[in-house]
Amino acid sequence: MVRHVVFWMLLSAVCCSAAVADEFRSRWDDQYDRIWLGPEYWANPMEDWRLEDGRIECTRPAAGRSVHLLTHQLGQQQGDLETSVLVGRMDGDDERGAAGFEIGIRSELGDYRSSLIRGRGQVFVVTTDGALQTPAGRTEVDGLADALTDGVLLRLSVSPDGADGYVATLVAEDSATGESLGRATAKLEAAALVGNIALACNPSARGRAGRGRGARFWFDDWNLSGSKVVARPEQRFGPILYAMHTLSRGVMKMTAQMPPLGTGDSQAVVLEVPASVAKTILRVPGVDATVTEADGQRWAPIARSTIDPYSRTAHFRIPDWPDTQDVPYRLVYRGRMKSGESEPDVYPGMVRRDPVDKRVITVAGFTGHKDTAFPNELLVSNVLKHNPDVLLFTGDQIYEDAGGFGIIREPAEVAVVNYLRKIYLWGWSFRDVLRDRPSIVLPDDHDVYQGNIWGEGGLPVPGGVRDHDRGGFVEPPEFVNAVFRTQAGHHPDLFDPTPMLQGIDVFYGDMLYGRISFAILEDRYFKSGPAGKVNSWPGRADHVRDAEFDTSTLDKEGLVLLGERQLEFLDAWAADWIGADMKCVCSQTIFSNLANYHGPKQEFIFADLDSNGWPQGGRNRALEAMRRGFAFHYAGDQHLASIVQNGIDEWRDAGWSFCVPSTAAGYPRSWRPDAEGRPVRNRPEAGLPNTGDYRDGLGNLVSVYAVGNPAEMNRKPVLELLHDKASGYGLVHFDKQQRTITMECFRLLFDAANARPEDQFPGWPRTIHMYDNYGRNAVAWLPTIEVSGAQNPIVQVVEESTGDVVYTVRIQGTRFRPKVFADGTYTVRVWHDAGESVQAKSREGIRSVGDAESEATLEVSFN
Repeated sequence: MVRHVVFWMLLSAVCCSAAVADEFRSRWDDQYDRIWLGPEYWANPMEDWRLEDGRIECTRPAAGRSVHLLTHQLGQQQGDLETSVLVGRMDGDDERGAAGFEIGIRSELGDYRSSLIRGRGQVFVVTTDGALQTPAGRTEVDGLADALTDGVLLRLSVSPDGADGYVATLVAEDSATGESLGRATAKLEAAALVGNIALACNPSARGRAGRGRGARFWFDDWNLSGSKVVARPEQRFGPILYAMHTLSRGVMKMTAQMPPLGTGDSQAVVLEVPASVAKTILRVPGVDATVTEADGQRWAPIARSTIDPYSRTAHFRIPDWPDTQDVPYRLVYRGRMKSGESEPDVYPGMVRRDPVDKRVITVAGFTGHKDTAFPNELLVSNVLKHNPDVLLFTGDQIYEDAGGFGIIREPAEVAVVNYLRKIYLWGWSFRDVLRDRPSIVLPDDHDVYQGNIWGEGGLPVPGGVRDHDRGGFVEPPEFVNAVFRTQAGHHPDLFDPTPMLQGIDVFYGDMLYGRISFAILEDRYFKSGPAGKVNSWPGRADHVRDAEFDTSTLDKEGLVLLGERQLEFLDAWAADWIGADMKCVCSQTIFSNLANYHGPKQEFIFADLDSNGWPQGGRNRALEAMRRGFAFHYAGDQHLASIVQNGIDEWRDAGWSFCVPSTAAGYPRSWRPDAEGRPVRNRPEAGLPNTGDYRDGLGNLVSVYAVGNPAEMNRKPVLELLHDKASGYGLVHFDKQQRTITMECFRLLFDAANARPEDQFPGWPRTIHMYDNYGRNAVAWLPTIEVSGAQNPIVQVVEESTGDVVYTVRIQGTRFRPKVFADGTYTVRVWHDAGESVQAKSREGIRSVGDAESEATLEVSFN
């Protein structure tokens, strides 16, 4: 893997626009028209800029727009800087504004990527009313305002002035004659000249700018040089931004995320693997079979994908993938230049083998990705040290405020570009984890620009965003599908691909990897909206604030949680154990209402209908389906880590759930029933506060074993603040030999290479047995099943009076005593699925007995 990364870095260096190490020159005149400005740049925001006719233009008249240079920054060393750019007013523009440079842009975290969205620097600009503006003040220049109509050449020179200071000179020249129109100077401290360099358009003192008014400008021929400049060509971002994949039942699916390219650009991405591997894979017709020599390896193309015009994704589905070996891959995009020069961009990664023989499969879980700690270097570095087998992102990969500048809802084409800039921040953070292990990604409410969502199976929200609690999607289907394709387009083949209403894609289905069977749910998108159906109180339709309210009245006939389609899927999945040793349900959130204090002021909310504790009947049907497969539940969304064993009719009669904390918590929630004096029974052995058997605000039975409440006081530095607000992530270890499930939950600030017990939230780690996920007490028993000729077979128990499957499970060893929950007659089915064939045996008319110690046996032979 290392050699592939090195190759990519070397290739990036060759392709970079820098002439020598500390020099840069833009090459926009050789680029085709498009929104995306190129791999060396980050535009704030992307949808407000375009590359057209060989120059870049800021197309929206608003404050705080900028274009950062990714590949060059001002370093800590003493030195000089020379930068220049042609800048002019867009035709017909009569707004007031300013344009020029911002240098030394640095955020609290200091990382160049964090500084793109949270940095502040020193501004040197020309104003539309004819002045040069520097940190030292304003200098009036005769004729400068008129000269901006055709464009002026701005030159900024920075040089040392003593041991600890610099002097900066801004000069405006006539673009045609080179005549100096005016100059201004400013003195700067050395500390102010470390960080990013950007072109500024209507720079704002407010920091993260909004959508006020301002002039529109164009920029051309940007040059940069000097000994103060540090060149880092490996910091290019794109054209291939990142990639995600899954591997299930020998089918590998992959998504390559691309930027908004132009019609003149190439519209295809090619997937390559080593030539020796390509021979074993069925190639897609029409793919050029040319073998490429690179990095000491012979690479052969196996598939070509056209980029989706909305989501800007290239999707690959490769059947008959050689899943018994680690397979390096390269995604290759060959760019086009007007001069005809080709610039290949190569994104390397590894599709790891299916670890069917690995004893413990580890799944890392994440949710709630505020951009506060972008690019999340500490968290990602710790995850890489854990080296999980699978990644699970349970929703809110973005929030509406990600990267600043708000959201755009229409038209759909512009809204999608607005969204893409935000999801790129998430992918940029996690791409080094995503590139070489399978990932399950579940879009949630904020991902589709809704604070909460009750999807109603794809209905449009009739009254727009203000009526979102009536149910449905606010955004048009083109937007929603673009979101789904950027996040879940690489998921394994679907159980039922029939779209929702409005033609909105679905993404629920299953993945079999490492002999762990994962059920992927989209629990929010079929759910009923509460407004107009249950709310009999003033204010928000989803918040019950009165602790005396009888919330059982909210469980009305006809209300939906998962919907019939997903329940049908869950039933089929729970019964299908072929090739699987353990089962895990992955969903956006848990099936209980555990958080009862919300927000920075910790406002008490007795019951929250956004939680999957409502509707209660739908919640119970989901839990019943899950426990029939002894399935563990892994989820997020609540901004509150927890371990809960659910109850349906009795406490602890259903499965266990683990809700992971937000990676960067913005809106804290708590579970503090003890503070309310809420009745508790059977507090677990650890004696932790707020644990034990409770009824949540919706009356659901919950046995809480651990909860990760935020601190009462928050520290100020950004990472400490997020740590105190209970940020972190989860790990679940599935031990297939012991059939145990171990949950870990790490706080944000720690080192995974030297982890301590206090680095986890109180109550973690915790280990349960797979059988604990069907906690229902037995009423009777069937004879002990003794199997010969098969190790660890699959056993299914069917109640003959109803025809219902009681449960299906892969047993440990060859002996199993089935418990049942009613006296009667049962059918027992046993499957032996070792090797390529599946053998089945069935025994009918088996009477239950009330004695758990009965010596009765049922022999099943596969000899």
